[in-house]
Amino acid sequence: MFKIRQALISVSDKTGLTELVKGLEKYEINLISTGGTYNYIKEAGVPVRYISEVTGFPEILDGRVKTLHPKVHGGILALRTEAHHQELAKAGIDPIDLVVVNLYPFAQTIAKPGVTWEEAIENIDIGGPTMIRAAAKNHKYVAVVVDPTDYDLLLQELAANDGAVSTDFALRLAGK
Repeated sequence: MFKIRQALISVSDKTGLTELVKGLEKYEINLISTGGTYNYIKEAGVPVRYISEVTGFPEILDGRVKTLHPKVHGGILALRTEAHHQELAKAGIDPIDLVVVNLYPFAQTIAKPGVTWEEAIENIDIGGPTMIRAAAKNHKYVAVVVDPTDYDLLLQELAANDGAVSTDFALRLAGK
């Protein structure tokens, strides 16, 4: 069982996102987000920090590089051991306990009539799969949600465990 204190949310599909972030807000979970997701959460009236506030580095290359940063991946990949906590503290990194990511709609993009090569290429997600794999690898300490249909299950799990999730639940999510 581990408490969710900080979540990184970056989704292409915003289905159910308002309900999710309002549910996370009830548990005083700090939210971090990127681009359009950040704006969406902010418009929903839920406190959220922009990814650049966490990394201390702006999004660059027309948004191609946002989350590929040690302050993101260190926060996701850190084991919750004393040695890793000390290393995080020394580097000024906060642990990330929940990653909510779904990928750019590559299949839908290339299925569009008249899609350009450039448009298709820009819909190849790099940061999203990297965060998903990092969180799944560290599922003992980090929950990863890739499917909006799992938002309600996550909120039920948090409600049943006073803002925490079981490692079995996190493992099931990582399997997805």
